Amino acid sequence: MDAIPFEAWFFEVPPVTRYWTTAAVATSILVQCEVLTPYQLFFSFRTVVHLTVYIQYWRILTTFLYFGPLSLDFIFHIFFMSRYSRMLEDSFFRNKTLDFLWLLFYSSFSLLLLSPLVSLPFLGSPLSFSLVYIWARRNPSIRLSFLGLFVFSAPYLPWVLFGFSLILNNALPRGDLLGIAVGHVYFFFEDIFPRLYGYRPLAPPWRWQVWRRTRQQHESAQ
Repeated sequence: MDAIPFEAWFFEVPPVTRYWTTAAVATSILVQCEVLTPYQLFFSFRTVVHLTVYIQYWRILTTFLYFGPLSLDFIFHIFFMSRYSRMLEDSFFRNKTLDFLWLLFYSSFSLLLLSPLVSLPFLGSPLSFSLVYIWARRNPSIRLSFLGLFVFSAPYLPWVLFGFSLILNNALPRGDLLGIAVGHVYFFFEDIFPRLYGYRPLAPPWRWQVWRRTRQQHESAQ
């Protein structure tokens, strides 16, 4: 029996993006149904690492899964998260699921460390913004249109979204800036630094092992 269109579309989405999107939607539905509360999901160092209280490790994960209550704003964030996560996973990380998980681990770990600087309890939006930044920088020749108003090159996309958020909310989008910073560090050390110095400092550990073996074989052959 042929799969219905939604089912076919769902399983066409690469695995990491599929599970992340599903978990994010499920989390907001559970909050909407009052099974969970946002208070149980946000991240803070006090609730995770402070030894005098009950250690709540799950917040390290749930802070990246809650994008707010079901609303147009939620749909907007889920759309951009799933769209650019999927495009990254489908293109630069095709058949490299572990490498994509490593990117998410690096970005998530960096955001958790930096979160006290901007006092953000939920980090799903900054994480997705870092993926938008990486995708945009890796596709400099692609032209995009924003609301049909003007056309621009893909590397300007994060800044266009940043400006739109600034105007819409009349407040500095600190999460967007944090996502840009984390994404830029990854892009620099993965795409620019290797061309200058010949190795990738942020490469997954298993890639480092392959690089070391290749280098040792090359040196022994000389």
